[in-house]
Amino acid sequence: MADPKHLDQITERVERLLLRHEELQRTNSLLHEQVQALQAERDSLRSRLNAARARIDALLDRLPQPPAIAASTSPDTPSKDRE
Repeated sequence: MADPKHLDQITERVERLLLRHEELQRTNSLLHEQVQALQAERDSLRSRLNAARARIDALLDRLPQPPAIAASTSPDTPSKDRE
């Protein structure tokens, strides 16, 4: 039969493994909660960003269009002042 000392060592190792397993389960649960919270925050920030973009686009649409620049004042066309 197995040595009692050897059985005690195995029992101790199994108990430590069980404790470690429980710790890892708790840690995993906490990390899972953090991931969910961060995903919710990310989704909220994306929503706010999209709303801000929509507001900026609406403001840009309200801006008056710049006047058309006449071809005679373009830099490629020499003016009488430059001659």
